[in-house]
Amino acid sequence: MSEHRAGNPWGTEVMATGIVAVGLHLAGLVWAARVLLAVTAALWVVLAVTFGRLVAGGGPRLREGTSDPAALTTVAATGVLGDGAAMVSRPVAAAVLLGLAAALWAVLLPRVLRRLGRRLPGAAFVVTVATQAVAVLAATLAVRRPERWLLWPAGVLIAIGLLLYVVVLARFDLGELMAGAGDQWVVAGSLSISALALGKVTSATDAPTALAGATLTVLAAALAWYAVLVVCEALRPRPSYDGRRWATVFPLGMTAVSAMTAGRACDVPWLGTLGKGLLWPAVVVWAVVAAGAVRHAVAASSSD
Repeated sequence: MSEHRAGNPWGTEVMATGIVAVGLHLAGLVWAARVLLAVTAALWVVLAVTFGRLVAGGGPRLREGTSDPAALTTVAATGVLGDGAAMVSRPVAAAVLLGLAAALWAVLLPRVLRRLGRRLPGAAFVVTVATQAVAVLAATLAVRRPERWLLWPAGVLIAIGLLLYVVVLARFDLGELMAGAGDQWVVAGSLSISALALGKVTSATDAPTALAGATLTVLAAALAWYAVLVVCEALRPRPSYDGRRWATVFPLGMTAVSAMTAGRACDVPWLGTLGKGLLWPAVVVWAVVAAGAVRHAVAASSSD
C-alpha cells in the first residue's frame, strides 16, 4: 500500500472507496452507497488498465512491480468491488470478480512473500488483507447463492490470512505507529477484514457458536489496534496530504463494516451501533483524503 508504486497506483483508492460504500449500505444510506460504488467501479477500471499495461510491458519492471506488497492491492480492490456487486444484487459479476481475485492472489502472493524484509512497514500487512478479501467475497457468495462449498475455501483462506498476520507482525517496525505516513493503519485493518471474513462465515454456517467467539476475539484485537493508532495520530499529527492516507481510510471503513457485520452474525446488537458510529470518521477521512488527492493531481498537472 505504498504510495503510487508498482504501476498499480489506484488499488488503495478502490479499496477505501469501496468499503465506505459497503458501510453506507449497511447503515441504510443506499443512494450514497450506490454513488460511491460507481466511483469504486470507475477507479477499478483505471487500476485494471494500469496493471494490464504493467503485465504487457514485461521485463524487470513487471518483476519488481509484482513483488512489491502494493501489487496485492489489486487483489483486495477486486474483492471489495465484488462485495459491492453482491451488495447491489449482481451475483454473476461478483462471481467473476471472485475468480479474478483468486487468480491474482495465487500468482502475486508467493512473489510478494519472497521479497518481504526483516523490518516491515504497515503496507506489508496487505498480504493478510488480500487473502481475507478473497475469503470475504467467497463467504458472501456462499450466503447469497447455493454455492455452499465456497465456505470451505473461505475458511482455509481465513486461517492462511491470520497466519500471515502473525508472520508480518513479528517483523513489523513498531516505530511506524508514530512515524508512518498512513499505511501503519493496516495493522488494524488487516485484523478488521479477518473479523469480517469470520463474521460472514459465521452467518453462513449452521453451527456458528465457535466461529462467533473467533469473530469477536479478532474484532476486539482490531479495535484495540484502532485505539492505539488514534492515540498515535493525536500525539503526532500528520495533516499534510500523502497518497498512503488511502491506506488509513480503508481500515477505518473496514472496522466499521466488521463491527456492524459481527453485531448481526454474533447477535451482539451494540456492535452494530458501534459500527455505525465508527462509519462517520471513515466517511469524513475519505472526503478529506479525496479532496487532497484532487488538489495534488491538479497541482501536478499544472506543474507539467
